[in-house]
Amino acid sequence: MKLEGIHHITAITGDAPRNVEFYAGTLGLRMVKKTVNQDDPTVYHLFYADELGSPGADLTFFEYPGAARGRPGDGQVHRIVWRVASPAAIDFWAERLREHGAERVDGGLRFADPEGLDHELRVSDVSDTPLIADHPEIPREHALQGFDGVRAYASDPARSEALLRETLGFQGGEDGAWEVRGDERGGRYAYDPAPEGQRPSQGAGSVHHIAFATRTDEQEAWRERVAQSGNARPTPVIDRFWFRSVYFREPSGVLFELATMGPGFDTDEDIEHLGEKLTLPPRFEPMREQIERVLTPLPNPRARQGVSS
Repeated sequence: MKLEGIHHITAITGDAPRNVEFYAGTLGLRMVKKTVNQDDPTVYHLFYADELGSPGADLTFFEYPGAARGRPGDGQVHRIVWRVASPAAIDFWAERLREHGAERVDGGLRFADPEGLDHELRVSDVSDTPLIADHPEIPREHALQGFDGVRAYASDPARSEALLRETLGFQGGEDGAWEVRGDERGGRYAYDPAPEGQRPSQGAGSVHHIAFATRTDEQEAWRERVAQSGNARPTPVIDRFWFRSVYFREPSGVLFELATMGPGFDTDEDIEHLGEKLTLPPRFEPMREQIERVLTPLPNPRARQGVSS
């Protein structure tokens, strides 16, 4: 069995309209699912990705309106790294993100979203299929191409080595830099020293968890493998309707998820109309009227951009 790189990354926002404007507008991702947090259906769960809603490009947010800023620290992902095609793409984004404090670093580009979530763009050095969304202001050759990886803070990353290498099949590990690669895709997972004297807190602009992709028929086997390792305590398999999930904390404290690569976001919406309206898993449909009353109204970003589905 092999994990197929990163499935999705989930973060927190305190302002869904501004979040949509930045990720579907400024960064040019496609909103592929507008739904609710299945553990707390009074708040949004927004999904942004490529045109098809593919694992490997799927950045998601829980909205807790008015949430205070989070503070990344020991045991938390603090930066999301994206792939782009070329140095010319870095130049394009340096100009487009100038107002967001974009800074060139070692051939890449770093910036933060309006709530302080750190991002980095790197020129891709892998042969994975680019995962690209259409946007009228962003030339396709400069568009984001999916996740390259994440960076997490850890005070003692050696604690995680057995789980990453022996249980999950990550490779590398030198200087805290790991890669997980399957038959189709790969992704990187790297550690940085935890900031001294900074207590981590969840909040707006912080990463909640990172999910790695499994093949659907291998999900139970992966759960059993993690459980038998003795290095983590996985949840039962949880049906999220568009995929199935298992959660556990790796020894450095980062919340991991193993998510299946299907059924996919087109299970209940035509691929041409993903994310245009509030979509609920069947068990929440009886609550639709109650849910819609408490959610912040959000526009269809594609209609505002003039993108035809």
